[in-house]
Amino acid sequence: MALLGFLIVVGLIVYLQGLVLGKPALSRIDYERTFSKTVCRVGESIEMVETIANRKPLPVPWLRLEAMLPSALSFARSGDTNVSEGAIYQNHTSLFTLPPLTRITRTHRILCGSRGIFPIETATMTGGDLFGLYASSRQVHLQMRMVIQPKMLGDGELPMSWKTWQGELAVRRWIVEDPFLMNGVREYAQGDPMNRIHWKASARTGQLQVHKSGYSADPRVIILLNVEDSETMWSVVTRPALIERQLSLAATCAATLIGQGMSAGFAHNADSQLGGEGQRLEPDYGPVHLNRLLEAMAAFEMKSRLPFHELLHLEAGREFREPVDYLLITTHRSAKVEEGIAELEKLGHRVGVTGLSGDSAARRPGGPFEDRRASARREEAVL
Repeated sequence: MALLGFLIVVGLIVYLQGLVLGKPALSRIDYERTFSKTVCRVGESIEMVETIANRKPLPVPWLRLEAMLPSALSFARSGDTNVSEGAIYQNHTSLFTLPPLTRITRTHRILCGSRGIFPIETATMTGGDLFGLYASSRQVHLQMRMVIQPKMLGDGELPMSWKTWQGELAVRRWIVEDPFLMNGVREYAQGDPMNRIHWKASARTGQLQVHKSGYSADPRVIILLNVEDSETMWSVVTRPALIERQLSLAATCAATLIGQGMSAGFAHNADSQLGGEGQRLEPDYGPVHLNRLLEAMAAFEMKSRLPFHELLHLEAGREFREPVDYLLITTHRSAKVEEGIAELEKLGHRVGVTGLSGDSAARRPGGPFEDRRASARREEAVL
């Protein structure tokens, strides 16, 4: 009888602690997750901060927090965190014991390993009593997303064809004065028309001053990226590492052009996580537009939407008020691609071609990534 009474008392205690600690385990529990950045670049380190608060005067014996996070985020290992990795997502699990009226803040160091746009929508909390008699779960809606942009290339990684094209673009940009664009004043020079004299500045300095003109050549550049890693590729990229480097080259070119105050756009022949909005962006200026371009590059998928020569044909069919500069980033220049380039040039557009490749032939003079104008100049020199 004594043993039976003891068991009854123990069972009653277990049951009561389940009612007191297990059933209300998740009541008045707050969870918050923030990232130091939600827009970053491949190779960049960021921080994820988790805050869990128990606002009730009772402890939570155990609390398990689970969330599906992108595999692109590489977490530093810790004793109270378990990570089960998959190809695209990883299951991130943490286990806590929460004393009453307690707030716990944990900071995780994360390395952004690969490019993409990744939704982070929910986390699941599960809590219970000491003996697991009661367990309840609750889903926390986060509604976040991570945008991991392509890695920028260093100067030593950029192809010479890009540097040559960029240099010629910069020279042409500053070659023609625009009489309607004023960038200050300068001293009068022989031959300056009288209607260009800035009388207030002349009176202030005691010498004739004239309006200083800006320059009319303000090229609009459209970067066209070819997802095809070879002329024989079908729909899915067979050399993704090569195309990732091409994408990094496109990002570096866009950042350089916009950083120099020029207008840049971006288009490609791949699928996009953003749908049509991420497949073509018109040229524009400034850091806000650059972020839009880099987000479109982050959404770039390793699957062909249409052949590159068809993209060139579509660009030739667009109406522009004046010719634009096209920068083609491609691993190959097939006969059909050459026809598309010729079609754009016939309309007055200027076309430069660059790219990265493991093929040594691509780096020989006259190879597929040499600027067309440089090739033409060499032929004239030979003649």
